[in-house]
Amino acid sequence: MSDYDIDNFDDFKIILWIILFLLFGIVIVTCRHIPEDQIMTVNGPEPAGRMGVTLEHEHILVDFRGAASADRIIWNRDSVAARILPILNAAAERGVKTFIDCTPAYLGRDPLLLRELSREAGMIILTNTGYYGAVNNKYLPESFYGLSAAELAGIWIDESENGIEGTGIRPGFIKIGVNPADTLSPEHRKLITAAGIAHLSTGLVIASHTGPDGPAFEQIEILEKEGVDPSAFIWVHAQSGTAGGNIKAAEKGAWISLDNIHERPGTEEGERNSIGWYAGRIEALKEAGYLSRVLISHDSGWYDPEKPGGGNINGFTDIFDHFIPELEKRGFTGDEIDQLLVRNPREAFSVKVRSLKKPG
Repeated sequence: MSDYDIDNFDDFKIILWIILFLLFGIVIVTCRHIPEDQIMTVNGPEPAGRMGVTLEHEHILVDFRGAASADRIIWNRDSVAARILPILNAAAERGVKTFIDCTPAYLGRDPLLLRELSREAGMIILTNTGYYGAVNNKYLPESFYGLSAAELAGIWIDESENGIEGTGIRPGFIKIGVNPADTLSPEHRKLITAAGIAHLSTGLVIASHTGPDGPAFEQIEILEKEGVDPSAFIWVHAQSGTAGGNIKAAEKGAWISLDNIHERPGTEEGERNSIGWYAGRIEALKEAGYLSRVLISHDSGWYDPEKPGGGNINGFTDIFDHFIPELEKRGFTGDEIDQLLVRNPREAFSVKVRSLKKPG
């Protein structure tokens, strides 16, 4: 090889290194500018990647008096916190990092209590906006009936942007509830329509107390007409639907929330709502290819302010003490369990608009 060839080869190496250095710099700058998914907690926005193991449907306190009495707080936050904190700590000992409180407005939602507990327990907690129409509208305020869907959505959008009832605490999702009827009532059609409008403005996922197949698919249809992708919809209490219905909704992109998982002593293996029954439902969704659309929780708690000392409070540990061992017995891997408890809730509760793509 001549001297001329060697010089050219050295020049080529220098140019190659410069190109590689520039490409590496472009990658670094690009990565820095990719916005990370966020969630909205009672302490403000957080990266969704911090959520870790998440219980996606639980309750700290529930006030059953009804909307007509809900403006009168009858509990002492310090007393509630003292009773609940050891129960939250027991969940934290099992690895729980994030707790999603599904108690809606007019049913005992208390953002200040949740913020206090979040700080004391060192746990991420989310609260919600929205109205709960189940139980024949007992928890809907009188003002609801004179509002259009757009006006109703405006209330929830305002809470998302400015905070709940002057607290400055912003909701992390929309919680509504409908009756388990064959056909939604006009009031409940208004609720889901308003939720769709609010989602497109805020990016908050919609968790709807639903139950059977019929109202689930009717809500999905209404959302689609509003331009909302089904991936913005959590079918709460989907265990009350059929396995086929769960699979069909998951195929459309909806979240399937199996959220009343408890160890029930005395129930037989495979009996409905037993640990084994829930594991079987999740197996069916997994075999259909939709494990990535499943959410699990206890729907547990809660402090009842009308009962002495808050009454009996169920804990938040059965999934870890009883259900995960059942899944492992059935061959679920650690990665698949992380899918259920970490990755799925992280994706579901990330704040982002999920709109239907327009044709063309």
